[in-house]
Amino acid sequence: MGRPRLSELRQRQWGALLLAALLVLPAGIRDIYMIRVLDLAGLYVLLALGLNIVVGYAGLLDLGYVAFYAVGAYLYALLASPQFGFHLPFLLIFVLGGVLAAIAGVLIGYPTLRLRGDYLAIVTMAFGEIVRILMNNLDSVTNGPQGIMQIDELSLFGFHLNTPLRIYYLVLLLCALTVTLVRNLEQSKIGRAWAAIREDEEAARGMGLNTRNLKLLAFAMGATTAGVAGVIFAGLQQFVSPESFTFWESILILCMVVLGGMGSIPGVIVGSVVLVVLPEFLRHYADYRMLFFGLALIVMMLLRPEGLWPNRRRGRELHESSAAPPGGAG
Repeated sequence: MGRPRLSELRQRQWGALLLAALLVLPAGIRDIYMIRVLDLAGLYVLLALGLNIVVGYAGLLDLGYVAFYAVGAYLYALLASPQFGFHLPFLLIFVLGGVLAAIAGVLIGYPTLRLRGDYLAIVTMAFGEIVRILMNNLDSVTNGPQGIMQIDELSLFGFHLNTPLRIYYLVLLLCALTVTLVRNLEQSKIGRAWAAIREDEEAARGMGLNTRNLKLLAFAMGATTAGVAGVIFAGLQQFVSPESFTFWESILILCMVVLGGMGSIPGVIVGSVVLVVLPEFLRHYADYRMLFFGLALIVMMLLRPEGLWPNRRRGRELHESSAAPPGGAG
């Protein structure tokens, strides 16, 4: 193996500096509420990183992504609350949440292998709504619209994660591990195969790539990330209900990926933090903040459609396509 390129070394240095800054960030925050906002921002970073695998790398438009988030959250709620009298360890449910969400990802991915674009979006959107409606109507299992309360606090090896600060460091660790995993995937043969499928699936199949298994892998890995994020969410809130997993949550996570830059890990992180933290700063303008929020997204898409921190390859492709004459080269 050769030496890392200069750009890779710089990225590692910036990543190490960012991680160090995030480790000491809570020391300068006295407001517990703001720590909880950071916890939610970290969870959305996990969700956006998972959706970025499906949308940004494999080019599969998934509008039902929040369903996998719900699977992890409700699994923890059912197995660690008085609902059925189970109080299983957090680590066990954490693993089960990821596995069950991955299975759900494969189950929704397999029937949609031949679909792309709008058709895939419609099917995945329907799947997300089916899961939410099931959670809402299965009163005997999920307690229906009233949700499940008194969920056990998170606990790892006897250490109780019962404060927003402790959960912050758990979420930060998970984000760091996920970023490392996703970055290695992006630079691997699998990542390059996903890029080939995204650009031209027929050409990728003609080159001998098993597009079916690769697409299923993208669905499964994205769903796994959402599942473990759901487990953390249930432990953080100690309450879950179907209202937390609506279609608009899927849209919000997709906006984070698009706003930050599809296929870009730093961009997805920036997009997630901006869309979680920005509404908090606009809280004093509660009647108008969603208007500001929507206008900001529109302006962003018009002026910088590649995202806040775009992937270099996708940014070049977008600018080249916009600069090309309408009728081609002639």
